[in-house]
Amino acid sequence: MSPPEPDDTTPLLRDDASSDGSQDGDYRSRWRSIRVMYFTMFLSSVGFTIVITSLWPYLEKVDSGADASFLGWMVAAYSLGQMVASPLFGWWSNHRPRREPLVCSIFINLAANIYYAYAYLPKTNNKYHLLMSRAFVGFGAGNVAVVRSYVAGATSLRERTGAMANMSACQALGFILGPALQAGLTFIGEEGITVDVIKLQLSMYTTPALLAALFGLINILLVVLVLKEHRVDEDGKQIQAINYTSEDRVNIEEDELSIDQVAVLISNILFFTVMFIFAVFETIATPLSMDMFSWTRKEAVLYNGIIMCAIGFESILVFLAVKAASQRFGDRPVLLAGFAVIFCGFIVLLPWGNHYPKIQWADLKNNTLVGEVSKAALASNNTFEPTGCPYEQTWCQYIPAIHLAQYISSDILIGVGYPACNVMSYTLYSKILGPKPQGVYMGWLTASGSGARTLGPVFVSHVYTLLGPRWAFSLICSMVLAAIILLTSSYRKLVAFSERHRRIVE
Repeated sequence: MSPPEPDDTTPLLRDDASSDGSQDGDYRSRWRSIRVMYFTMFLSSVGFTIVITSLWPYLEKVDSGADASFLGWMVAAYSLGQMVASPLFGWWSNHRPRREPLVCSIFINLAANIYYAYAYLPKTNNKYHLLMSRAFVGFGAGNVAVVRSYVAGATSLRERTGAMANMSACQALGFILGPALQAGLTFIGEEGITVDVIKLQLSMYTTPALLAALFGLINILLVVLVLKEHRVDEDGKQIQAINYTSEDRVNIEEDELSIDQVAVLISNILFFTVMFIFAVFETIATPLSMDMFSWTRKEAVLYNGIIMCAIGFESILVFLAVKAASQRFGDRPVLLAGFAVIFCGFIVLLPWGNHYPKIQWADLKNNTLVGEVSKAALASNNTFEPTGCPYEQTWCQYIPAIHLAQYISSDILIGVGYPACNVMSYTLYSKILGPKPQGVYMGWLTASGSGARTLGPVFVSHVYTLLGPRWAFSLICSMVLAAIILLTSSYRKLVAFSERHRRIVE
């Protein structure tokens, strides 16, 4: 008796392995391996988000010459590294056991997090050391392509949406835990304690990166000890692993020729848009809140960490809803609805009214800050941290401030739209590719997302710094609207491989 297939009623992360019909060894081994891939995706998300809310204050602390524009490059470095690595690891996974690229990539990620923790140590150019460390963390995160291709190849067509939603839920858990850990570690403080033997300063900025390195070590052990190679057809039947003989290569090339390349291109464009939008959102959150709400560095890390955690919990609920909604309405309508909600989220964020942000005015003659704090207070408190919108950002004087209620409302809407678009984008993509090794194609999809996460932070940090939030968020709204038009116009092309060939035969 074959094991029962998960459906929309299957609880999150459950593979039905506890039921009588699912005691088959291959079936249980397959789902154990898939859960290892879930954990790997979870850690990839943690590796990015565990420092994202503290990246700007850490950068300011270790290198006072850095500005908000360099922050864009800092965030983009992660994605640039991932963009370069994803096709390489994807190609590697198509030709060799997936354990090899996974262990290699996780080790790179682990070492890069340690490098990040020591970036304060050099006497000069600290910001460039931070930049390089984040690029290497991103390079290690290129294994996401391997993870997605493994799950796509190890699930039937019916299991695919649920498995992809589960994987996205694990990614969301990492999204929750990363900022939560960072917020929880703020009690250590900016100075923390120093371990002289290894010249390591354990602070609220370095400890999260070291924790991410420890998670990476656990991940390597799981991949080595638990992961097995599994591949099934679209009906869920176990098929023999490809040995890449000349006959196998011909079959793969024939499959590739039958894939709708236009649909593949459109899917990559849509995924690029989804990731660009969220990269903009996560990059601008800390500097925007510091400018608009006059939060200190520590407050910005703590409050944004709490907000990110809330968005993560919201995302898990969305993933549960997506599994049911996709079963009832299909993948494409859910994707379209997700884009519409994101559009509303950025519309809400547009500034309005006659309330303006507090500005860090400078007394150029005395080279001191004035405003809400007296010069006497400055003289008596050398640790005073100016808050508000930097006076160099001239738009602060004539662009209305964004209200906290707007910021929270936008977070809620984007927290609904982004996860729906994210999981539907690569679920639909994996179905378009059909029953073939998807390592390289998933590598290109991940690379397109990484390209978006490279350009998004650079775009928003420059536009926001020079022109302010009104221009930045208006351009994002235009981009989301263009994606909605593209999806609507290509609606009939974005179908599963088997569905497309059924149409051709008919």
